[in-house]
Amino acid sequence: MTHQHHLRVPAPAAPPLTGHLPFTDAPGVPDPIEVTSRWFTRGGRPWFPVSGEFHYTRYPAGEWEEELLKMKAGGVTAVASYVIWIHHEETEGRIRFDGDRDLRRFAELCARHGLDFIPRIGPWSHAEVRNGGLPDWLLARTRAPRTDDPAYLEPVRTWFAAIAEQLQGLDRAHGGPIVALQIENELYDQPGHLLTLKRMAQDAGLSAPLWTSTAWGGVQLPPDELLPLFGGYTETFWTEWDGGWPDTCRKHFFFTHQRDDEGIGADLRPTTVRGGDPAPTDRFPWATCELGGGMAVAYHRRPRVEAADVGALGLAKIGCGSVWQGYYMFHGGTNPVGELTTLQESHVTDYPNDLPLLTYDFQAPLGEYGQYRPSYHELRLQHLLLADFGHRIAPMESVLPERQPAGQNDRDTLRWAVRGDGRSGFLFVNNHQPHEPLPDHPDTAFTVGFPDAPDLSFPSTPVTVPSGAYFCWPLRLDVAGLRIDWATTQPVCTVDDHGRTVLVLAATEGITPELALAADTVTSVSAPSGDVTSVDGRVLVTGLRPGTDALVEVDTADGGRVALLVLDAATARTAYRGVAWGAERLVLSAAGVVFDRDEVRVHSPAGEPSFAVLPAPGRAPVVAGATVKETADGVLTRYTILADAVPGGGSRDTALPVTEVRTAGPAPATATGVLGRASVPADPYFDTVAAEYRVDVPDELPRTGTLLRIHWTGDVARAYVGDTLVADQFFSGRVWEIGLDRLPAEALRAGGLRLRVLPLSADAPVYVPAEAAGAGETAAVAHAEWVTTRSWAARMD
Repeated sequence: MTHQHHLRVPAPAAPPLTGHLPFTDAPGVPDPIEVTSRWFTRGGRPWFPVSGEFHYTRYPAGEWEEELLKMKAGGVTAVASYVIWIHHEETEGRIRFDGDRDLRRFAELCARHGLDFIPRIGPWSHAEVRNGGLPDWLLARTRAPRTDDPAYLEPVRTWFAAIAEQLQGLDRAHGGPIVALQIENELYDQPGHLLTLKRMAQDAGLSAPLWTSTAWGGVQLPPDELLPLFGGYTETFWTEWDGGWPDTCRKHFFFTHQRDDEGIGADLRPTTVRGGDPAPTDRFPWATCELGGGMAVAYHRRPRVEAADVGALGLAKIGCGSVWQGYYMFHGGTNPVGELTTLQESHVTDYPNDLPLLTYDFQAPLGEYGQYRPSYHELRLQHLLLADFGHRIAPMESVLPERQPAGQNDRDTLRWAVRGDGRSGFLFVNNHQPHEPLPDHPDTAFTVGFPDAPDLSFPSTPVTVPSGAYFCWPLRLDVAGLRIDWATTQPVCTVDDHGRTVLVLAATEGITPELALAADTVTSVSAPSGDVTSVDGRVLVTGLRPGTDALVEVDTADGGRVALLVLDAATARTAYRGVAWGAERLVLSAAGVVFDRDEVRVHSPAGEPSFAVLPAPGRAPVVAGATVKETADGVLTRYTILADAVPGGGSRDTALPVTEVRTAGPAPATATGVLGRASVPADPYFDTVAAEYRVDVPDELPRTGTLLRIHWTGDVARAYVGDTLVADQFFSGRVWEIGLDRLPAEALRAGGLRLRVLPLSADAPVYVPAEAAGAGETAAVAHAEWVTTRSWAARMD
């Protein structure tokens, strides 16, 4: 029996409000940014920004540029970063912007590579930093921080002036990258103070077309002065250890029009207090700044986030109506070492959660040491869609179907929505959520009604929506004169191939691709690997086997040429698009790829990395220290890099010698802190109870790009070189990775890497993911290994 799902797209809404908000761009800029009540525009065209958080003070300055290029290749168009006060002025009067604190250089690197920049200037940031980023000396001066107390505002004024000096000339008026400034963070009940801070920042000389504030938790904002930004996470570290998967996370895997998330920051405000009515949705577009790119771990709660969780949440938010995808974090990092104290959020400073001393990896798409994670590839696939079609999606209204899930525990009703403009649209389906898998939906078909165009009923043969699937299908999509009435594949991007527009599409695993082309827009269709039939005014292409050779070639009625390349699901997640060797190109690579002016750099572990290109350049690129082999890969040209030398001295053995120095004693009794939550065991336990291991690291390993991977069990682990703490981790079942280039070489050569591991008490009030439950009661390092990622620069002579 076919399960036909129905939805009717309403007639286009009245034009949005314009000019009703006091947000103005600098006079004379070539691409002025404006805000309507429903979407953003840039240069007069609907604009769908993608922002990603990257904390410059938590990453080595010498590596910023490459990491920014990774973010750009991942589809991020704006880099957001907290300007964390305590990282810059731990000691009063000594404001530091040197080294890893060089805010201006970070902003200039964004500008150099065409990335917008969004400083989140606080003063209070949270960011899982000590005191939320407020220096200790400041808190000793005032009993009323985050208010208009003059004793608080005076040093804030000095701090804002220091930020403004660093960013002078980087505003839009001077061609700079700053498109938005965030004031404070998660302050839910003091609109007057928020306005005071905005005015102080303006008086200091800071300017941007957008002034923003976080808006979750029913925040009260000064009317029309700050653009409300929302968020949503797949998991939380800040809820109770035994509370299960929070409902505030569960709801993000449904299609709704509710923007607020009362769960974010709920541990830092009274649970019985709401800030007031939510920010009005009829005056502001739905914008986000904290969609969970991952999640931190606290001592009492250590959630595990999978790539599909991040991907499904991101796609669902687009279907819900988001017009700005903002991720926290997109890039992980490491807390700097404080001169006076450690700098992590902890019970010591009366915060509800104990965080690791150093690691702030956040399970982000790009990790603490720049590692590529599967979530990076999931999100890049969506960002490629937005880069080409975001200007069409942004003005489209989100419409929910006639039959919707009965509640958050309804796992059986298909979750879907459409964004449409009266004639065309995009259909979104999410059949994934964490922890509780959703069932297959067999014999699924859709009917979408349009007021200004005929209804669409599709596909021609019902499909099974597999458990775990999430995707976006085009409806009446115009591409270079060709109208695609529907496709059971997700648009990825377009690329020009010698005058022919190629639309790249991604198949969904388990769903057979079908393309329905409007017959009146085509004169001929060729699909060598599929079947072409004419049905009811459409040309149906079926039987395609997705891959790099699944190319459907179309001559359009207006004399143009369009090709549709249908990639399989796995290959689609290797897709990049960027300017390479003088033209915009599609690049397929299982490795990490960045585009940097006249070269393409490939970041790949040991082996023979390769990348396929469309359109191919006139000749093979040149890679120093390697031979490049050229082969055909379907309709693309693939280049394989054959290295002349092997990293690690040619050794195939990646194991590292591990020596047990001391066995663990009994697990420490659990201590509790704020809200009665479990606290990290005190430092002396690491000297007396912890198991200790030594890992010897060969001198010949390349320092740059090498990760040490520690397979361990226990509760808390700390790594030392000599007496210096260099890394730490709370056990959650994941392999512990440490960047070799962060370790002092001479001391490492002399004494190796020392690991101290505490066991976890069997009755500790600590949440560990189910797949790792019980393992932490044994403190042990099973084995260690190394893996090297090498960077290859492909250039044209």
